[in-house]
This record gives sequence, C-alpha cells and structure tokens, in this order.
Amino acid sequence: MLQSHEMHGYRISEILENSCAIPVNLKKANAYRLLADMEKQGWVTHRTEREGNRPTRRVYSVTSSGKKAFLKLLKENLASPGKPEFSGLVGLDFVCFLPADEAASLLSEKLHLIEKHFMALDGIPESVRKAHPSIEYMHRHYSADIKWVSEVITELGNSAANK
Repeated sequence: MLQSHEMHGYRISEILENSCAIPVNLKKANAYRLLADMEKQGWVTHRTEREGNRPTRRVYSVTSSGKKAFLKLLKENLASPGKPEFSGLVGLDFVCFLPADEAASLLSEKLHLIEKHFMALDGIPESVRKAHPSIEYMHRHYSADIKWVSEVITELGNSAANK
C-alpha cells in the first residue's frame, strides 16, 4: 500500500481491517509492529506530522531498499500457490452435530454476510476489478461461495423435511 503513496499506520490498518476487497486479516497492533520491523530492516521510513490539535503521528513511506524487498517478495508470492486459510470452514465439518434446520438457519446468517461482501465488491466497476486481480479474485470467490452455501442450505432443508 505504501508503494503508491505514504500513509500513517492507523490509515493502513483501517484499510486492511475494513475492506472486503483486501484479503488480509491484520489487527492494528500487528500493523504497527510490522511497520516498526520494516523500519528496522530499512524498508520503510517515517516522518512525524501533526494536524490541528490532533496528536503527532508517523507517516510512513517506502525506501529504495523496501522497494527491492517488495519486488522480491512479490515474485515469490506470485510463483507460489500458497495455502488458503478459511477459518469459517471448520464448522462445516461438524454441521452434522446440529439439527438440520438449526444448521440451515446459521448458514443462512453466514450467507447474508457473504452476500454483503459480494455486493460491496460488485459495486466496484468491473474495469477497476480487472485492474486489481485480487479484487476480481475475491469477487469471484464470494460469487462461488454464495452458490455453494445456498446449495448446502437447500440440502439441509431437504434433510430436515425428510425427517
């Protein structure tokens, strides 16, 4: 994110935390720790600024060493398949321990939240999504997730009706 323009740590963590288009889960404390670590590595530097009566804050920018490190990590990342982490999947393996109608109701809540994320991404113009492959990936992921969770809910509904 610092490649395009300098930012203060709070803004970086706010973007990461609140954007369904960015598939990163990073809490504020960890963001600040990572910024401090990157500064120790010489990858970023900061300057302090003050706006009005607000406390001073650190505004970070990438150094030339940071740009080189970024390109190295980017190349490694693009060449690696990685292992996706979906914390919400664990419960699916144990759904059989709940009555089918209760499981369907809970999955309907999940589906509503997935649809909410999808609609936020769907509101982004397709040209922007295509220019940012991670956003397009998440858009397609949520689309497929909606279809699959809907099918599971239907199956659970059929199972409950047959009892």
